[in-house]
Amino acid sequence: MLTNMDASATVGVRDIAAAKEFYENVLGLSPVDIGEDMPEVLIYRSGKTRVMVYQSEYAGTNRATSVTWDVGDQFDEIVGLLQSRGARFEHYDMDGMRREGDIHIADKMKIVWVKDPDGNILNINGT
Repeated sequence: MLTNMDASATVGVRDIAAAKEFYENVLGLSPVDIGEDMPEVLIYRSGKTRVMVYQSEYAGTNRATSVTWDVGDQFDEIVGLLQSRGARFEHYDMDGMRREGDIHIADKMKIVWVKDPDGNILNINGT
C-alpha cells in the first residue's frame, strides 16, 4: 500500500526561529514556500524528500535519531562544511564502532551525529 509513496521526516522543535537558523544556515537545507498560513511549520527540501520542522511542546524528548542523511563519498566535505558552520558533533560509545575525532567508523561507513537547538539527534553517514 505505501511502498510506492514518498515519506518525509518530521521534527518537533520548541523555538521555530532557532530551528530556522540551524536548518537553513548550519545544515544548508532549502526552505519550501508554504505561505504564511502556518508560521509554526517549516518545510525543507532535502534531495527528493522533505523535512518538516514544526513547533511542539514535546520537542527534544526523543533520545533516538530523528533524521538520517546518507551522503556517500561527499561525507568528508559535508562534515567539514558543517564544522565550519559551528556544528558540534555528538560522541557515542557503540559496539562495533571506533571513533577518530568526531567521526565514528563502522567497517567502511563513516558516521557523525549532531543535535539541533532542541536536542533532536540528526545523523549523517557516508563512505
